[in-house]
Amino acid sequence: MITGRTTIIAHIGYPTEAFKAPMIYNPWFEAKSIDTVVVPMGVEPAVYPEVLRALFKIKNMHGALITMPHKIITTQLLDELTITAKVAGSCNAILRRPDGSLLGAMFDGDGFVRGVARKGRIIAGTRVLVVGSGGVGSAIAASLAEANPAAIAVYDGNQAAADALAGRLRAHYAALEVITGSNDPHGFDIVINATPMGMKDGDPLPFDIDRVASTTFVGEVVMKEEYTPLLRRAMAKGCMVQVGTDMLFEQIPAYLEFFGYGTATPEELRSIAMLKY
Repeated sequence: MITGRTTIIAHIGYPTEAFKAPMIYNPWFEAKSIDTVVVPMGVEPAVYPEVLRALFKIKNMHGALITMPHKIITTQLLDELTITAKVAGSCNAILRRPDGSLLGAMFDGDGFVRGVARKGRIIAGTRVLVVGSGGVGSAIAASLAEANPAAIAVYDGNQAAADALAGRLRAHYAALEVITGSNDPHGFDIVINATPMGMKDGDPLPFDIDRVASTTFVGEVVMKEEYTPLLRRAMAKGCMVQVGTDMLFEQIPAYLEFFGYGTATPEELRSIAMLKY
């Protein structure tokens, strides 16, 4: 029930049809008797900066969840960023602090890495390929780097984006081997689709699944359906996989702490979520 005291967390992106967060946060807030609601807001890129500034003039706007295509530009619109957001070069959460200033953070990568660890897969010493160097891909690469892999390869159709991410990784993780230039998954222990490929029917696969070994861990960020065509192909080869919503459930406890609402376990969140595909 929304009341006159309800605080709002905006969920901003475009388009909004694939948003899952409201169906997880809002049942949890209701179960905990927390008078807060997550509201999806479709904002096109051309007007996003002015809309973001206007939203935070609303007195009961507590914060925001930021998703595609706004994660990168958001880093230029706030008063302060966490270290992870700086390394990732993107932001997916905004908190309005008591003085009115806006703090940006990034939890996509943490959610992905915790999901991998929960499945018993060790990242340290492995070779990892991240396909996609936008906001989510950069965040995943940044968090993976903290887990001490032997090498991270980053690929993007926009070579400049891949080079920029590689530069940030090298600047902050001098001992890490960073590779660019190819999305060939052969020889990698962990391979991640961090692109929007799979959100639309008929999308090509982000990499050649036939070049993936059966021992490879394949991760996905697309949440349009639980098991995307990429994951179904990977599972048919015997690969261990991680669905897009796994990353979401694993990062939500960190979001809740960031927004000052305590914490939760992924199991608790899954038990009350009202997800639809």
